[in-house]
Formats: sequence, structure tokens, C-alpha cells
Amino acid sequence: MRRYFVTGLLVWLPIVVTFAVLAWIVGTLDALIDWLPERWRPETLLGYRIPGLGVVAAVSLVFATGIVAANVLGQRLIELWEALIRRIPIVKSLYSSVKQVSETLFSEGGQAFRTAVLVEYPRRGAWTVAFVTGEPPAAVVGGTGVAEPMIAVYVPTTPNPTSGFLLLVPESEIIPLELGIDEALKYVISLGTITPTAMPPSIHSPDAGT
Repeated sequence: MRRYFVTGLLVWLPIVVTFAVLAWIVGTLDALIDWLPERWRPETLLGYRIPGLGVVAAVSLVFATGIVAANVLGQRLIELWEALIRRIPIVKSLYSSVKQVSETLFSEGGQAFRTAVLVEYPRRGAWTVAFVTGEPPAAVVGGTGVAEPMIAVYVPTTPNPTSGFLLLVPESEIIPLELGIDEALKYVISLGTITPTAMPPSIHSPDAGT
């Protein structure tokens, strides 16, 4: 009976969690419709609420913003908006940080989170999966006293990869993984229970990390 119960649980748990997350996302975006004047809401015009309309509205808003921001007039409006934001003491710091991170992650030429690697952390002989985020500035690297190039990597926590640690690691101590970002994240989130399709044999080499 225990075997049957566990088998059934493994079938239903991913389904329930997936639909619960989707329902939360749709419900959150549908709440955007409540910002409209009451006379423009679907329940007023049609007499009933349309599930998922908030998702369509959010995607349309993002797409329309992209179209406007791609032309000269839109760029000028964004510059005026950012100039206004920079005048607000606390908001300007938060906005600038989020903007820089967004541009780094989503820019076509950016290399952040494009490469999964292995680094020795939190001690020698213990390895963890990390993601390359870029090259640290010279002002930061100079304080380490390390002569060779340094690489900034993000070490996610398990099973929640949205929190973690930023490490500056010598380039020679980083082992690139023959894994896609999706596979590496699955390995981290699953607590190591999902085996990636490829792992470099060098992690078992006595010269690894030297």
C-alpha cells in the first residue's frame, strides 16, 4: 500500500503544484483589471468576469511598451521618466539597481547566467554548482591581492535558487560544466536527486581546482 500511495503521490504532486502556481500567477495578473475604472471592467460591460484577461492585458502592456521604447520619442520619454526617478532619494537607488540587473540578465550580448560552473565552496574539497555573472571591476579585484583574472559567480541556495551568494573566484579554480542552465538549475532545485545528462570528468581529477 505504501508503494502504491507513493506512486500516486508522485503523479499528482507535480500536477497540483504546477496548477497552483499557474493559478496564483493568473490570479495576481487578473487583479490588474481591478485598477480600471468600474465602468470599463468586464463584469460591468459583459456582466461576468473573464479569467485570464489580466494575463493578456499584462503581456499586451509589456509588448506595447517595448514598441514605444524602441523609437526616438519613446526613448526620450523614458529619459524624462528616469530623470524624475533620480530626484527621489531612496527610489533612485532601488530603481537603478533593478535596471542594471535587468539589463545584464536580458541583454542580447550579456553573459550573465549563460554558463554553469563548479567552484570549491564553502571549503576546499567541497564543490558546488554556480553560475557565471561576469567579470568584477578592477577596483574590487584589487582588494583581493590575486594577480590572475577573477570571475564573479553566483552560488544559489538549495532548494530555493533565488537566494544565494556572490563569490569572486580565480579563473583557474573554476571548472566549466557541460550542462545547460536549465539542467544545472534542476540539479540544484532537486537537492541533487535529478542527475544531469553530462558532468565533466575533471571534477574527480586530483588536479581539479589547482
